[in-house]
Amino acid sequence: MVRTSVLADAMNAINNADSMGKRQVMIRPASKVTVEFLNIMQKHGYVGEFEVVDDHRSGKIVVQLNGRLNKCGVISPRYNVKIDQLEKWVTKLLPARQFGHIVLTTSAGVMDHQTARRKHVSGKILGFFY
Repeated sequence: MVRTSVLADAMNAINNADSMGKRQVMIRPASKVTVEFLNIMQKHGYVGEFEVVDDHRSGKIVVQLNGRLNKCGVISPRYNVKIDQLEKWVTKLLPARQFGHIVLTTSAGVMDHQTARRKHVSGKILGFFY
């Protein structure tokens, strides 16, 4: 079967391992977008340390889970989101206003929606986690 989205497969593996109570999960193949998404999740404390293993193929990522994650997902297709439309996506995707994060890819890099609002940049929506 053809792999359509590496990021969606990674988030699905993290969701499944976390719901089973596992302490770590291995994601393959690795991608730069997946690493940036995990960096944001780690910055907010939803996952622990992670290590990118280069196996001279597509690479692997070993993620330590801390059990704080409820759900993470990917939005496909990657919709364009303007700054004034961001609140609509927050109410659509997140369970509460102060709870969870939406990840955007912008011209200033991959960031969560609060940082994008502070920097006054818009971009395409990648996914969410809470």
